[in-house]
Amino acid sequence: MKAAQTTRTARLSAADWAQAALDVLGEQGLSAVGVEPLARRLGVTKGSFYWHFKSREALLTAALEHWESVEQETVFGKLEAIPDPRERLRALFLLVAHEAKTHIIYSELLKALDHPLVQPVMERVSKRRLDYLCASFRQAGLGRADAQHRARLAYAAYVGFLQLSLQLHQPRLHHDEFEAYVDHVMRTLIP
Repeated sequence: MKAAQTTRTARLSAADWAQAALDVLGEQGLSAVGVEPLARRLGVTKGSFYWHFKSREALLTAALEHWESVEQETVFGKLEAIPDPRERLRALFLLVAHEAKTHIIYSELLKALDHPLVQPVMERVSKRRLDYLCASFRQAGLGRADAQHRARLAYAAYVGFLQLSLQLHQPRLHHDEFEAYVDHVMRTLIP
């Protein structure tokens, strides 16, 4: 048994620990991310953790950096190949509307904005999202001020919907209702 655990420990990477931290963050919130519970979850000793990280804060930093880079690649990376800005916006809205795990992590991070490691990450992510939306609306033909307003409105609709669904526990929309809502948002916001 000890040999199997040692082999498993040797195979765990810093990325494995970071992903496990994100999983726990999404399931139970930032305060639940701890070395001992993660080690139990991963079936390893705390020594495996300390092989990769000096502290819980170092793990949180790695997890947040991982989330930020994956979010950047997953969302924005997929969209760059779409030349028409209106189609790119539609694809963005549809992609974001159907990424449940990302929503849950984002919502938990919003609850932890007072944490010194979370705040700068969320500021960067929000700025990048708003800049991307604004640039896309500009490319779709809106003037600078209108594009900025439309970007803020789109982002506020996203954050607000998450808050209603995940924090205020409003009744979940049925599939058809949700799809109609997403369609309405796209028709309302995309010029």
